[in-house]
Amino acid sequence: MLKWTLRILGVLLAILVIAFLLFRAPDTDPAEMRAKYGGESSQFVALDKGLEVHLRDEGPRDAPAIILLHGSNADLHTWQAWADGLAEKYRVIRFDQRGHGLTGGTADEDYATAAYVADVDRVADHLGLEKFVLAGNSMGGGIAMQYALDRPERLAGLVLVDAGGAPVKREGGGNMAFTLARIPGVSSLVSQILPRSLVERSLKQSVSNQDVVTEEAVDRYWELARYPGNRTATRQRFGRSYSTFTPEQIAQAKVPTLVVWGEEDSLIPYSAAQWYMEHLPNATLANFPGIGHLPQEEAPEQSLAALTSWLDGLQLTAVAEN
Repeated sequence: MLKWTLRILGVLLAILVIAFLLFRAPDTDPAEMRAKYGGESSQFVALDKGLEVHLRDEGPRDAPAIILLHGSNADLHTWQAWADGLAEKYRVIRFDQRGHGLTGGTADEDYATAAYVADVDRVADHLGLEKFVLAGNSMGGGIAMQYALDRPERLAGLVLVDAGGAPVKREGGGNMAFTLARIPGVSSLVSQILPRSLVERSLKQSVSNQDVVTEEAVDRYWELARYPGNRTATRQRFGRSYSTFTPEQIAQAKVPTLVVWGEEDSLIPYSAAQWYMEHLPNATLANFPGIGHLPQEEAPEQSLAALTSWLDGLQLTAVAEN
């Protein structure tokens, strides 16, 4: 019996090695990716601790500022519709977070939540912002929520878009790529092979409006996932235990908050929005039937209208120093 078990394991190992050699997807070329996805408005800003961040800073410099944080394995392009709609009246800042997009991996390989929260301060300080609105989707929403708890004095408002951090269980089948990324051993192999078809299927599982799953979008997710350092960052993030907020923590967040959610989100279910609404002391809900994990892309006009209406109610003033 032991002999047969060893033989089977040997065959499986051989298959995995062959698959790795045949289908391994190498890192993309940084110069090529910057030329393709950088854009005229892109900046590559050197911050402290050797961190160079890809960001876009659009809109009037003397206007109220809003910083947008993308989700896991995404990039600043996810906010394009919101940025286009906000830039006439607001200063709109979005950046590829560490281990994502054209920012890529960091020298310290620190992908803990505290590092992402600190990066918000670094970007805001670099741009001379004393106070701003902070919005985040998915992982970015969890980071934004943590920032609101740690640095409430800097926030004029908080926007949680299908945000992480609520202690609720996923209801549906979820996202295959994210599921594989959480399996020890398998995650490393899958990240090195990373077929485009897996990226496409992952994106399709994340949204209800399949119109956003274009060839261009899949190419961008696939190519930037292979930007140097990003796969290592993904493995490290998913290798950590998933932490959630408590009702007591959320009750301390006094900043005005807009909770934006797609009711058909299969990654972070709508019950998470209800949980946030139950415990946030100063929150407004904007929910969208028939929409999944990315309302800013799946329902750009409706979600932007809800956001701008809420922002108007805050009666923000210019907050930039420079």
